[in-house]
Amino acid sequence: MAERSVFVEVEGLHKAYGEIRAVDGISFTIKSGEIFALLGPNGAGKTTTIKVLSTLIAPDAGDARIGGLDIRGDIMEIKRLSGTVPQETAVYDDLNASEHLRFFGRAYGMSATEIGRREKELLEVTGLEERKRDKVSTYSGGMKRRLNIACALMHSPRFVMLDEPTVGVDPQARERIFDMVRDLRDQGIAILYTTHYMEEAEFLSDRIAIMDYGKIIAEGTMAEIVSIAGEGEVVELEVDAFTEPLREKIMKIEGVLGVEGERPIKVTCESAGRILSHIITAVSDSGSLVKHIEVKTPSLEDVFIKLTGRSLRE
Repeated sequence: MAERSVFVEVEGLHKAYGEIRAVDGISFTIKSGEIFALLGPNGAGKTTTIKVLSTLIAPDAGDARIGGLDIRGDIMEIKRLSGTVPQETAVYDDLNASEHLRFFGRAYGMSATEIGRREKELLEVTGLEERKRDKVSTYSGGMKRRLNIACALMHSPRFVMLDEPTVGVDPQARERIFDMVRDLRDQGIAILYTTHYMEEAEFLSDRIAIMDYGKIIAEGTMAEIVSIAGEGEVVELEVDAFTEPLREKIMKIEGVLGVEGERPIKVTCESAGRILSHIITAVSDSGSLVKHIEVKTPSLEDVFIKLTGRSLRE
């Protein structure tokens, strides 16, 4: 597979509102055909970042380029390359789905033939074809979200920003949105996906950036972020007779980072696969038996709390 090229470059971006540093010197890149999840609690700076990259507001300092274009000097060209799905649904209750898509198609200067073709494609992808003539006022929240996404995709952008697109939608609508996002990636589109739902970022993204108080505090693949946080795997085991000498034996095993508890014993380690047999041997040598053993890998929530000391949903 050919190496994907960088499509979005952000370097040292700053944006303040008075004394509040909404975006405080962040840097990252997004490649074509990549889902880059920007994860953080409300107020972390995710939406402000999208507004800057959408050219809705100007940064105070720093640079950003989309498809090689500068966000300060190439505003109209960037708008043609980008599609933005805002956090709040931006649709009109008195219009139907077809009217929305045609309106956005004309706004982007598309021909009548292009509009008709693209409208048909997007109505099929979003599952709105059967309701295309119904007013949006009759749509569910999930349908409005899907129409919102379709409007942002009407002009076939090469970079798509989705700002918490699954807030308030039901599980079926969420799965439909996930399918759409993955399909965009497969088409080679660069995607910035903001969310404060950790499971979404872990499930969908190729790379993750954890943002808090306007700063990116960790960035990389899930494995890389776990490494940054210094989190290891945890082996939980129950034995029929726990003793302090057993704890000491386990602590001496190479790769063990810590041993806590008794029922169960929790062994934090660099790699469970490398030490499991040694743990079982240590238990056996101590005259005890393993009753139950389970390996747990750290979740994104575990990593976030380790890095920030608070839950994402505060």
